[in-house]
Amino acid sequence: MTSVHHKQLKLVQNDPYLAPYEDAIRGRYDYAKSKEFELTNGLELKDWASGHLYFGLHTTSEGWVLREWAPNATAIYIKGDMNGWEKSEAYRMQPIGNGNWEIHLPKRAMKHGQLYKLLVEWQGGWGERIPSYATRVVQDDQTKLFSAQVWDQKYHWRHRSKTATNRKTGLFIYECHIGMSSEEEKVNSYEEFRLNVLPRVAELGYNCIQIMAIQEHPYYGSFGYHVSNFFAASSRFGTPEELKALVDDAHGRGLSVIMDLVHSHAVKNELEGLGNFDGTPYQYFHDGGRREHPAWDSLCFNYGKNEVLHFLLSNCRFWLEEYDFDGFRFDGVTSMMYLSHGLGEDFNGYGSYYNGNEDGDAIMYLTLANKLIHEVKPRAITIAEDMSGMPGLAQPIEDGGMGFDYRLAMGIPDFWIKYIKEVRDEDWKAGHILYEMTNRREDEKTISYCESHDQALVGDKTIIFRLIDADMYWHFEHGHSTYMVDRGIALHKMIRLITASTINGGYLNFMGNEFGHPEWIDFPREGNGWSCKYARRQWSLVDNPNYFFSDLNRFDHDMIQLLTKRITIQKDKYGKHLPWVMKYWDNEGDQVVAYMRDKLLFVFNWNGSKSYDGYGMLVPEGKYRVVLNTDDKKYAGFGLNDDSVEHLTEHDGLYAQDGKGWLRLYLPARCAMVLEKVD
Repeated sequence: MTSVHHKQLKLVQNDPYLAPYEDAIRGRYDYAKSKEFELTNGLELKDWASGHLYFGLHTTSEGWVLREWAPNATAIYIKGDMNGWEKSEAYRMQPIGNGNWEIHLPKRAMKHGQLYKLLVEWQGGWGERIPSYATRVVQDDQTKLFSAQVWDQKYHWRHRSKTATNRKTGLFIYECHIGMSSEEEKVNSYEEFRLNVLPRVAELGYNCIQIMAIQEHPYYGSFGYHVSNFFAASSRFGTPEELKALVDDAHGRGLSVIMDLVHSHAVKNELEGLGNFDGTPYQYFHDGGRREHPAWDSLCFNYGKNEVLHFLLSNCRFWLEEYDFDGFRFDGVTSMMYLSHGLGEDFNGYGSYYNGNEDGDAIMYLTLANKLIHEVKPRAITIAEDMSGMPGLAQPIEDGGMGFDYRLAMGIPDFWIKYIKEVRDEDWKAGHILYEMTNRREDEKTISYCESHDQALVGDKTIIFRLIDADMYWHFEHGHSTYMVDRGIALHKMIRLITASTINGGYLNFMGNEFGHPEWIDFPREGNGWSCKYARRQWSLVDNPNYFFSDLNRFDHDMIQLLTKRITIQKDKYGKHLPWVMKYWDNEGDQVVAYMRDKLLFVFNWNGSKSYDGYGMLVPEGKYRVVLNTDDKKYAGFGLNDDSVEHLTEHDGLYAQDGKGWLRLYLPARCAMVLEKVD
């Protein structure tokens, strides 16, 4: 990192309201810079973040070596299939300084597939532990206990990374969960996902998949957010080679693959995770009142410890290199950045970000993590899940930012929930909707979305269920619709179109929501008899042409195909990521809004009761043809327009000098049209 003290930070140049806080922003930058030098002594960060190559179990020319960091331990033994699960001197590790332990074993001492654990002893106690850098962890079907597994397999890659972050068409992300991707009431596998779901994603036109719950977690129902083994791909979905084959196949289809990375906290479990690993509560985590997360029943990492930085930064490098992932969606960034974890905070002004509530060590870690990730893969994708709106989160580090490529636009799904729940149809403001879609920092790229997995979980509702509710069960078949169904289908398409077409970075959709998957997500648990009935995806619904699900899926396909080919993500000369959405018409009384993006004109009539014949709006003069119409019959619309007709603007001398003319269209109620300017 080079010094930026000789001039004003670009982050502050782009936003003068940050000027009073420039010293604080510089302080963050300098702290990350000095910490990096302390760790690396001027070498590349990626060379230092190599803990996974040193710690854990590895093969050598003579056999095996296992290393572990456990500074409070007095003795460590390997117990497992190889020695009858007995404590034996032949499998005793030796201290080698700095709290590290090591053992060298001949090849015959361990075999592929054998199970093992560490027996860690400390003053006054002992415990069985799974190695912190274990890359394969499995659960016993009978006892439900987890063990590390010796894994000595090689995978031969056929395709290399297809990172899409620099595509001018933007990032179109399909968020998915392997386990719940089967139609059957079971936990699905990497291989079944690769064969049955991946082709669907590629066919729809998305250029990136975001896989949840990859890091091993003891409780399936945690959605992967209570991680126990940070270097182990969850074995409940299959083998490491099967996950690599999935990533490989996705790359072969032109898809980037990112994963949810949970570095914001860790599971409290001691037998499976890092809690009390060497007999101390503070080895990886804060001690005292900061150790446990007040809302998540989990443990909080101490990002101020160099050993913890080594562990987490090595973890970033590991997933990029070992599994060829193209990047990460960082979970819980808000919780990391603030001592309050963001709980009870309103973040209603810039002072909220610089009031002493920040966790400087966590911010330093996130900055170094982004630098490392882009050293390993320069075109990597990093996305921050943050609801606070911290300025600079998705700005380059040298500009005073934290280096994320994108931030999630978490206010958009909140807006849609509130609007659908609280605002009558006749009061929907077309211009206000467009404002909410484009209200963001111009110097940061965002990922827009209507709903993610969060809105689909039990206790919440998806957009389709908020709009249609119980009528989905009885009236979602062609010829049997009701007003609620027709209204819901129309709005479902319009909401997706205005959200996806106004992106300044990317768009995200959760698996199944594109076709209005019915019901909520409820993972198997004691309260539902450990049933997978609601933790699956009913693909047969979308494959049945008799149901409206297939029409919604067809619309999503055509929308994604259109947007990935026809719109671009651009920067202006100041480096700002503008949405490049030019509004041309906004009539609040009519509930009509129109805007252009590149050569595409988007026209929305949000009015639920009025259709307009010959509706005129001022747009750039020329010829237009319809390329997408939410009212098309193939999308479960009414087909009230003849979309083969080309539309010519009418000349008006009053506006000719501005290059504008009157475009007159028939606009059905609750309809959106996309027209391409063809000359």
